[in-house]
Amino acid sequence: MKLTVLGPGCWGLTIAKLLNNNFDEICVWGRKEDLTPTLVNEKRLEKPLEIQLDKKVEITSDLEFALKDAEIILLVVSTGGIRPVCEQIKKIGLKENQILVNLSKGIELPSLKRMSEVILEVLPNINFAVLSGPTLAREIIEGKPTLATIASSNLEVAKKAQELLNVPSLFRLYVNEDVIGVELGGSLKNVIAIASGFASAMGLGDNLRGSLLTRGMAEMARVAISLGAQPQTLYGLSGMGDLIATASSPYSRNYTVGAMIAKGKKIDDILAELGSVAEGVKTSKALCELAKKLNIDVPVSNAIYEAVYTDITPKEIMDKLMNRKLKIED
Repeated sequence: MKLTVLGPGCWGLTIAKLLNNNFDEICVWGRKEDLTPTLVNEKRLEKPLEIQLDKKVEITSDLEFALKDAEIILLVVSTGGIRPVCEQIKKIGLKENQILVNLSKGIELPSLKRMSEVILEVLPNINFAVLSGPTLAREIIEGKPTLATIASSNLEVAKKAQELLNVPSLFRLYVNEDVIGVELGGSLKNVIAIASGFASAMGLGDNLRGSLLTRGMAEMARVAISLGAQPQTLYGLSGMGDLIATASSPYSRNYTVGAMIAKGKKIDDILAELGSVAEGVKTSKALCELAKKLNIDVPVSNAIYEAVYTDITPKEIMDKLMNRKLKIED
């Protein structure tokens, strides 16, 4: 059996390593400019996380070769790269028995479409699923166990992906038919994770951080349910589970972004220093635009949007949140 991972970033290489013993062949595809000599020749990533792949893993920039004979294909590129990569896949084509699973968490700008909407717009009628949950790459590389959810409108596709990707004692997978809820839980929680990092770095205490997570979770649920998600999904692995992990760990890029904003750093400098994508940055913009269209109040998310995209100070952000008009908890 062959597994193909599209995307040679930290998460893509982590999942390739995690699934090493599940497949006879593993292929990692990336653009030529994204494939370093160390990765191609030594099967090793050095930054932002050191990952050593098995010698059987093939690294290639030839997409047709990567897709050929793969039972399952994992799409692990940034949200901005989803549509271009799918356009390339369309030119090559997928076979009827191949399954494409998206692992990227975000919302396309400016369309405000979920990743599944983008993918199926370009590649209709494919076997498609989404994988999401608390999956911090560093902990997985360290051999620590976690759980996640695979969602598909076709439950048989989800179950097949579950069988192929489950790793005993390390990576326990559940199936779900609520693609909208699983996707939005994984995407929107990144914004609230930024808020958590912000509060922690400002030394505002666990009471305040717990309050921000609770109110942020309410915002996530209101927006996602309005877009068709099932309420219980938001309180599952891809919603609350992912939020708890991402919003409490210094291994989380989004948590780190929030902490650096609280210290007065500008977003361009932060992203340059991180050297990797933090999807919550763009998702804060998408979430606030979605909430405006839906006429839903999202003060925590709005505060993070302002923190990322304006010159507001950390103190001004907290003053705005704490001194809003009093209201009923909802």
